[in-house]
Amino acid sequence: MSLIRKILYPFSVLYGGVTTARNVFYNKGILKSTSFTIPIIVVGNLSVGGTGKTPQVEYLVRLLQDTYKIAILSRGYKRNTKGFIIANETSTVSDIGDEPLQYYQKFATTIVAVDTDRVKGIKQLLNLLDKPEVILLDDAFQHRKVEAGFTILLTSYNDLYVDDKMLPTGNLRERVEGASRAQLIVVTKCPIYLSEEEQFEITKKLHVEHHQTVFFSTIKYGDTVISKKGTIDFKKLSSYKIILVTGIANTRPLVDFLKEQQFDFQHLKFSDHHNFSKKDLLKIKTSFDELDSDKKIILTTEKDYIRSFKAVDEEIYYLPIETSFIDHKKDFDKLINNYVEQSSRNS
Repeated sequence: MSLIRKILYPFSVLYGGVTTARNVFYNKGILKSTSFTIPIIVVGNLSVGGTGKTPQVEYLVRLLQDTYKIAILSRGYKRNTKGFIIANETSTVSDIGDEPLQYYQKFATTIVAVDTDRVKGIKQLLNLLDKPEVILLDDAFQHRKVEAGFTILLTSYNDLYVDDKMLPTGNLRERVEGASRAQLIVVTKCPIYLSEEEQFEITKKLHVEHHQTVFFSTIKYGDTVISKKGTIDFKKLSSYKIILVTGIANTRPLVDFLKEQQFDFQHLKFSDHHNFSKKDLLKIKTSFDELDSDKKIILTTEKDYIRSFKAVDEEIYYLPIETSFIDHKKDFDKLINNYVEQSSRNS
């Protein structure tokens, strides 16, 4: 822990007390939550960023989209607009944020909307002529104004919430006790081969309650890297020199994966949700030009590509990812499908 974070520890205690009091007020009904009859699934975390919410939301869309009309509602982090907006073909990152734009460009039949007021956003979605049958709330675990029907809490394998501390000393948005609100806990970004013994030990460490089920997922990387000019087989990158550019919260799984492949790469790391300036782009181009090879490539993440590089003339490639469950995928799918089916009948 850095010296600055140690100095800020009293503020962590204060912040933890405030968030705990807020949760108590919601639990006792002093602060009111709004409930809806439509199935609503929350995907969120206790910490700030980097747990894999985006691929988890995409997993749920793929699971449900053939049976139900899906809407994703996000706050639209770092957008330059306000209020309720539905994504369309003219939407930009500035309009709706990078993650919503990624969802919109991937899923043609899914409604993607943004609103910092989730209650208002849900009401707007339900007023549509072609209204959704299921709503996914992205990054809304702390948004308790909505009484979600089903909540999925994510925590990274290398950064479990039980090992973290409250902001600003650590990265937790609320105390660990808040995890009790989740029906499912997904430990994300696990090694592909995670033994049942280690899964058991992690589950025990998380102090899981009787109403909760824990699943373990890993990152499944694409077989090709993609740019607007074409694709390259991922395995062929072994003969390339690579400039890796990232502006995401947790780069460790990707960096470790490229090292495992024994790829020759330099990593230019920027902050989460970084908006790349002309100066940044010049730095990237200079680093690329300095590579002494005829076979070289600029590689980035899908989220960074959508946010900053899709319109850039340089030939920049991204590596797509998906969530993949290590074990018990059918059990996870069944729990989600059962909730949506039962909730849909009740509505």
